[in-house]
Amino acid sequence: MKTISVGDLRQNPTAALDAVEHGETYSVTRHRREIARLVPPPARRRVTPDDLFAVIARTPVDAEWATQIAIERSDLDDERDPWRA
Repeated sequence: MKTISVGDLRQNPTAALDAVEHGETYSVTRHRREIARLVPPPARRRVTPDDLFAVIARTPVDAEWATQIAIERSDLDDERDPWRA
């Protein structure tokens, strides 16, 4: 981990931020005392369609839940205008 003072960071933030973007971590100091850390964000994993389908395939099916959804949907099937009494 590299160390950078607040003054140096203020004068040249681009260099430090470029290093952080490439995986470097900085300890930001004021009067030789650490006050913050600049760290790169955690690596993001892309979710592919195959990943999504695998999760759906592993999701248990509950017949009671499906029945409840059908009942809720049937409540919405009438032709009434919900904005009129």
